[in-house]
Amino acid sequence: MITVDGTQPISAELVAKVGEACDRAETLGGQVVVYASGAPAHARTEGLTVALVSRWERALRRLERLPVALVAVAEGDVGGPALDALLTTDYRIATPSARLVVPVGTGATWPGMALYRLAHQGSHTAAVRRALLFGDPIGARDALALQLLDEVTDDVTGALEAVAGLTGNLSGKELAIRRQLMLDAGTVSFEEALGGHLAACDRTLRQAAV
Repeated sequence: MITVDGTQPISAELVAKVGEACDRAETLGGQVVVYASGAPAHARTEGLTVALVSRWERALRRLERLPVALVAVAEGDVGGPALDALLTTDYRIATPSARLVVPVGTGATWPGMALYRLAHQGSHTAAVRRALLFGDPIGARDALALQLLDEVTDDVTGALEAVAGLTGNLSGKELAIRRQLMLDAGTVSFEEALGGHLAACDRTLRQAAV
């Protein structure tokens, strides 16, 4: 479990927390649940450096590639590092109060990789465009319609139990391979993707033959 408070800035401690969760997931398997809530009142840059932001983005990329199911629970305004973490997950549960918020400061929205993930996952819809350019929040129902969320419910516990049933029998490593193939599909050509898909098919056939 990882709790990410979006009201707090990116920090070395937050990077370490995500790294420790990744270590545990790689050792123990299972699934990772990210609790994401809170958003900064503005794009907070105090104490930030490009090096620290780079470490944070690498930690998120490691999280995104874990050989386990990644589940998020979003509540209230979700922005800053909380939004960053939410957008790396496979299955996203939100309460009706949730809103995805891209903070605005220094005359523009924060240009981190949440911008990339929202644009990539939201199919460049008008609501996503307004969020990325002007900081217009995306409410839970709109985010569900845009497929940025998988479920909006007041029964978070029940939703988590249902997701555990959905993913419980899946191989974490196989899930990670298919996640990567899916992520690559939006950025590479058919010819470039073919080799990776054939390798995955070969792996599956070998496993079936054992």
